[in-house]
Amino acid sequence: MANTAEDMITLTSAEQDSGGSNLSGATAPDAEDLVITNNSARGIYEATIGDRTAAGLVYNEVGSRVILLATSVLPEFRGKGVAARLIGGVLDELRLQGKTATVTCPFATAFVDAHPEYADVLDPAFPPSRAAGHEH
Repeated sequence: MANTAEDMITLTSAEQDSGGSNLSGATAPDAEDLVITNNSARGIYEATIGDRTAAGLVYNEVGSRVILLATSVLPEFRGKGVAARLIGGVLDELRLQGKTATVTCPFATAFVDAHPEYADVLDPAFPPSRAAGHEH
């Protein structure tokens, strides 16, 4: 693949991917083709559209808790809701697996704040990180 992780832009706020505070995961015309895979060897959930990597969500796993560290999106996929769909898809999968999530990524924190339906997936012992100026 021509695009690599080095080409990705790490999201440090909600505005960077959605063009505003709307984290609803609005879909672009080609977003139906978005596929999320778990690259456990690298510790990253990857979102692909067609045969192209569009975004990644770096994580660590500690027992049944998954720590969501940083969300990155390739420039040509920014502003299309790809990051929101990736985070929502990962949280849905964690729920199905009976796992919990700890969120330290600022974009993912904004996403879960905007989507209270994911509160059951969040580990209550480790609430989302909301430190001022926290960047990845």
